Amino acid sequence: MTTTPVIARTRAELAAARGGSSVSFVPTMGALHDGHVQLLKHARPLGETLVASIFVNPTQFAPGEDFEDYPRTFDADLERCAEAGVDIVLAPAVATMYPAGLVDTVTVDPGPLGTILEGAIRPTHFRGVLTVVSKLFGLVRPDVAVFGEKDYQQLTLIRQMSRELALGVDVVGCPTVREADGLAMSSRNRYLADAERRTASALSAALRAGVAAAAEGADAVLAAAHAVLDGADLDLDYLALTDPELGAAVPGHEARLLVAARVGKPRLLDNTGLTLGGTR
Repeated sequence: MTTTPVIARTRAELAAARGGSSVSFVPTMGALHDGHVQLLKHARPLGETLVASIFVNPTQFAPGEDFEDYPRTFDADLERCAEAGVDIVLAPAVATMYPAGLVDTVTVDPGPLGTILEGAIRPTHFRGVLTVVSKLFGLVRPDVAVFGEKDYQQLTLIRQMSRELALGVDVVGCPTVREADGLAMSSRNRYLADAERRTASALSAALRAGVAAAAEGADAVLAAAHAVLDGADLDLDYLALTDPELGAAVPGHEARLLVAARVGKPRLLDNTGLTLGGTR
């Protein structure tokens, strides 16, 4: 039997609902899918009270991106939250999150790690992400927060922010949840036409090809992944091989293979971990 979560829209409502229990937290922008449900289930045993937020954050969208069109499915999201055992859903207004407005407000600088990969293509994105996450952490005051590994650079930056700004939140990554064809679950997958959906599966196929070549070293990983992507009808933004902290990959150690591409209208991200062959 599921219980409907309490909906909190203000700081006072949230404080009243959460009491003094330990808190696990999953921030979302709504349009929840099975990947989000997995995050919620992962977070459920990590605190006495499970809080999820639903807030489409305007500051992480650049002009011309899909803020206005981003799917908003609040009633369905509440049902998903109830099924996953969420106790409180924080659904704040923009004015609650940005009382000084969207321009004249304090922001969080993501630092050098926010200027590469996604940050090079979307220069204002991570400032918006880190700013809203820091605000949500301040409102919710969680002990643990769970984020998906699909947005791996985001996860890495949030971990860095929590550590370096001494926010006291344990930031936990949850493995990417995939569709049957390997495509990483994303709220933007619903924008894909049938032919684009088949094309999009090349992203996960490229990652698998890279993992299969990992024993042969970095050049082989990138060549194998590029061989798959070069044959697909997509606009590749980047394919990068890094260490787990997004620095230079080191032979003989754990590494991360990351890809981003536009398939029709949607821009999709994916990544995977691997153990890189070779020696220094």
